[in-house]
Amino acid sequence: MRTAPSWTPAEPTAPDSDPASRAAELAGFLAGRRTLALTGAGLSTPSGIPDYRSPGAPPRTPMTIGQFLGSADFRRHYWARNHLGWRHMDATEPNDAHRALARLEAAGLISGVLTQNVDMLHLKAGSRSVLDLHGSYGRVICLDCGHRVSRHVLDAALEAANPGFRERVSGRGAIEVAPDADAVLEDTASFVTVDCARCGGTLKPDIVYFGENVPKPAVAQAYSMVDDADALVVVGSSLTVMSGLRFVRYAARRGKPVAIVNRGATRGDEFATLKIDHRCEVILPGAAAALLS
Repeated sequence: MRTAPSWTPAEPTAPDSDPASRAAELAGFLAGRRTLALTGAGLSTPSGIPDYRSPGAPPRTPMTIGQFLGSADFRRHYWARNHLGWRHMDATEPNDAHRALARLEAAGLISGVLTQNVDMLHLKAGSRSVLDLHGSYGRVICLDCGHRVSRHVLDAALEAANPGFRERVSGRGAIEVAPDADAVLEDTASFVTVDCARCGGTLKPDIVYFGENVPKPAVAQAYSMVDDADALVVVGSSLTVMSGLRFVRYAARRGKPVAIVNRGATRGDEFATLKIDHRCEVILPGAAAALLS
């Protein structure tokens, strides 16, 4: 289950003072191995997607599956916010860390990517073996019949049901975008939601929300990817939620070395063979350059 702990931002830490040498250490860790990458929100913050726990991040309250299912008013409020926020995520581009992982995969040094992110930036960067543990913002699922559609298809339906809504809201000034493609917006009472075109059921982003279980087939595939790799590297995750931490523990129990690249402490530090406290978009490209130049 993707549980929702207290989302107080992590305490700031001093980053490692010599990132070039730390990147060289990561290159040494990756050399001669097929390493599986486990990535989190800290990988995408340089692309402009906010996260929950980076040092300095504002306190946020993540949406739970109980809230979404429990109230039609809440779902209307959510879809109004998402109708604005998903465009921000759709327009984002991968950063140097995403591109470095894709280059390392192409070279056979990264065996695949398990990502806790829903932003699809790994695919945009060119990674091919990607498992979206928490789903993807780019799809919508019907909770009644299971039918999936593109978020672009739903957007057209919501636009037709709410003519002029985006323009009216955008005209009030800048809109803050929270994680999971959710815009910070309070006045949503007039927004009209859309039901499943196939059965009339309730639509939900194809994302694993807090309080919801990661689908069993995805968990089984993730464990298989860990088994098939020689090592695990965690990139941009504090490992606060068990849906990511369990794979670090699993790798460590099987004697596979674990490296962690993250700003600040993580719940998996005790399992790490190598821990680097620095920005992903600095360390990953440095390691890739050392290995592939």
